[in-house]
Amino acid sequence: MRLEIDIRKTLQSGDRRFELEAAFSSQDDLTVIFGASGSGKSLTIQAIAGLVTPEQGRIAVGGKTLFDFHQDINLPARKRGVGYLFQDYALFPHLTVRENIAYPLRKAWYLKLSLDDLQEVAEIMASFEIAHLAASYPAELSGGQKQRVALARAMIKKPSILLLDEPFSALDSMLRHRMRMELLEIRQRFDVPLVVITHDPADVEVFGDTLVIFANGRVEEVCGRKKLAAPENEDGWRTKVCWRAQWKKENLVAQNFAMASGI
Repeated sequence: MRLEIDIRKTLQSGDRRFELEAAFSSQDDLTVIFGASGSGKSLTIQAIAGLVTPEQGRIAVGGKTLFDFHQDINLPARKRGVGYLFQDYALFPHLTVRENIAYPLRKAWYLKLSLDDLQEVAEIMASFEIAHLAASYPAELSGGQKQRVALARAMIKKPSILLLDEPFSALDSMLRHRMRMELLEIRQRFDVPLVVITHDPADVEVFGDTLVIFANGRVEEVCGRKKLAAPENEDGWRTKVCWRAQWKKENLVAQNFAMASGI
């Protein structure tokens, strides 16, 4: 699926001013937006999701225009067909797992879900292996369980693309490795392209078929995996991102744990 971004957005707070000028495209189903905190990564995917409105530019996913300043197109978030996993998962603390997952299906808070909707919720909970948690509340869940619930909620309406903002930052090293593998399996099962925000080099190795490097509100570089793997690029993105040592370290920790646990 082709993702096309060319947007501008200015944020002002007192004397502080941040200008985002993001322009890139990707035809891969796995795209990583990489950069330091405050470089504009989250603001960019919020614009894709319809949570932030750019001042200029255009956003298109799979040939469908979501935003175009000149053509006066700005689809509301609920009509964009975009799934979004927040960094802190943003689960409603007063709702059960079942109610959190079902929330996007509600046309109004006071309306009950149809039998078909309830069946769909039951099926996706089974798919994510969280059916036994249906009556639990977020405060009763582990970090990995919260992430599965948030992913199930993001996928319940079968989005055309899934955006993930630092999805593994709250997890420990061993759990990060396992959840990366689960996310790849989810991508294949639901056939949905992923855009992953990160400043973790290990995420780049796993998900970076297209790598978009942000710095100070600008896209500094865009590379595809084939190009990244070329020897002549050894001193380019690899030096900047330095993913290899971290990825091997986490992979080894996870493998040793699995062997010791008999998994």
